[in-house]
Amino acid sequence: MKRKWKETKIIFLLICLISSAATVFLYRIDPELIKGIDLKITDVRFRLRKGAEPDRRIAIVAIDQKSINKIGRWPWSRKILASLIDSLSGYYKVKEIVFDIVFSEKSDPMSDQLLAESIRKAGNVILGYFFRYNRENSHPDSLRKLKETQIGLIKFIGKVKDIPVPEFPFVELNIPEISKSAKNLGFFNIFPDKDGICRNYNLIALYEGGFYPSLSLSAAEEFLSSEPVISIAEYGIDSILIGKKKIKVDELGRAVINYYSRDQFSVFSAVDIIERKVPKKALKDKIVFVGATEVGIYDMRATPIDPAFPGVFIHATVLSNIIQERFLIRDGRVIALEVIFIIIFPLILFVFLSLIKNALISVFFFLAIFGIYGLLNIWLFSRFGLNLGFIYPCISLFLSYTGCEAYRNLVEVKKRRFLEKAFSSYVSPELVSQIVKNPDMLKLGGEKRKITVLFSDIRGFTSLSEKYPPETIVKMLNRYLDPMTNIVFSNKGTLDKYIGDAIMAIYNAPVDVEEHAYLACKSAVEMISALKEVNRQFKELGFPEIDIGIGINTGDAIVGNMGTDIRFDYTAIGDTVNLASRLESLNKQYGTHIIVSEYTKEMIKDNSFRFRELDRIRVKGKELPVTI
Repeated sequence: MKRKWKETKIIFLLICLISSAATVFLYRIDPELIKGIDLKITDVRFRLRKGAEPDRRIAIVAIDQKSINKIGRWPWSRKILASLIDSLSGYYKVKEIVFDIVFSEKSDPMSDQLLAESIRKAGNVILGYFFRYNRENSHPDSLRKLKETQIGLIKFIGKVKDIPVPEFPFVELNIPEISKSAKNLGFFNIFPDKDGICRNYNLIALYEGGFYPSLSLSAAEEFLSSEPVISIAEYGIDSILIGKKKIKVDELGRAVINYYSRDQFSVFSAVDIIERKVPKKALKDKIVFVGATEVGIYDMRATPIDPAFPGVFIHATVLSNIIQERFLIRDGRVIALEVIFIIIFPLILFVFLSLIKNALISVFFFLAIFGIYGLLNIWLFSRFGLNLGFIYPCISLFLSYTGCEAYRNLVEVKKRRFLEKAFSSYVSPELVSQIVKNPDMLKLGGEKRKITVLFSDIRGFTSLSEKYPPETIVKMLNRYLDPMTNIVFSNKGTLDKYIGDAIMAIYNAPVDVEEHAYLACKSAVEMISALKEVNRQFKELGFPEIDIGIGINTGDAIVGNMGTDIRFDYTAIGDTVNLASRLESLNKQYGTHIIVSEYTKEMIKDNSFRFRELDRIRVKGKELPVTI
């Protein structure tokens, strides 16, 4: 049994190792379907996270429904936006004004001039622009202003051949007079993942060979009074440093956005700012993002926390992430940790399955690992900002568990059913259950153990079989063998074999049976009693009555599966068996029905049976005579 369980554990270990290796391979390929599912699952963490808040120095002035209803449909006259800037810079004394709006087309000259003058007067306005793949004609003066915002501090690490940062051939800029008035510029392109969800933010982009900052990075540059430094390695962007803050990005220069809900931001209606209904201290020295939140203006993005999240909130979120240094981390260390979980979960499962054989308990443990990893994943996300994937470690765990359980069920259960089917005809159900629990006892070969052997035989069956047709003989045998076999089973005996009309049964094998000598004698007495009922049935059917002789002996024998790997039988061999067979045949000479050896009698300590000494006989191979 121990050897068999050891083999099972080895197979479990192989299944777990193969599952880990297969999942690591799958992880490297990262199929879009699995990647999409993983992203959807990890998005849920934002809704479960508590306590994360944006920097309180960031506010949003919203072109919202209230403002649209009062001022009129969008786009507004640039005179109105000029008055908005005047209020923010002059009355509220904000630190920065960041526009998530591009003024790429001329309106009436007076309005354009008023807006440009307000921007120049404020001296703290950052304007947005848009990179495009399709042709866009930009004014040379606007392009000159754009060139001024190019990031000039580039640090190369090692030999850099390719830079996998998005590169654009065209750009949609603000008109020259407005563009020249701005303190800084930043692009506001946001690129969603393939499922349409915005999870990453491109902080830099390439245009005509130069690096340009995003709207949020430009805002951070002005807020921290420090120019960004881009570190480029062989694999792509290594990091972006601004002041003392190191922004963790991937090789494309993207940061994973650590979202906050929109109600966590300080949001003010644009019309209330224009009319100066908001208290001065509410906006003093804050960085203000101006953008549309009204659904009809269509600046809505699908995000993990909201299917219709205004774009201006995303830019504000990224600036807050930079200031707080709270970007989600998904670097080489996080990926390594994910791979460790992929490998270690199956090994933990293997250790548990090696100790616990109960299938129901293993299900609970399997689900417990899932739950623990889910909680750990959320905790690492909330506490340390680790953007750890969820699905691949779970795939590894699932493959390991289903593989081990499939083996347990398809192989072990199949073997158990085979044993039940094979031995149900030879031993009692109670003994079958013990064999199933300990199948190792049925290995090819044998063991020496003390057993009691019972032989029974029909008297004169050979001459009887010559008088009746085969069909009648078979019918008679079945009528006789059925109750006799049931008696063997009811007394915990094992039906070794039928030898024509003879029955060979053994007790105390293949499993231990207490008082096996007593149970064999009890079987013999019950067989003689049952014979009366058999003869009564024979008489009704017109068959002749029969008589039987029974021989019982107790002693050491070799028991086990005898034969070959292809075909074998569970049986007993040795002098003990031979003597039992000899005693059965002696019933003819002594005119008896049951003969037992002295070895069997010695095993029965109480007065359950009355014994009568018949004789002392010498059996072939024995020097000393045996009392029967």
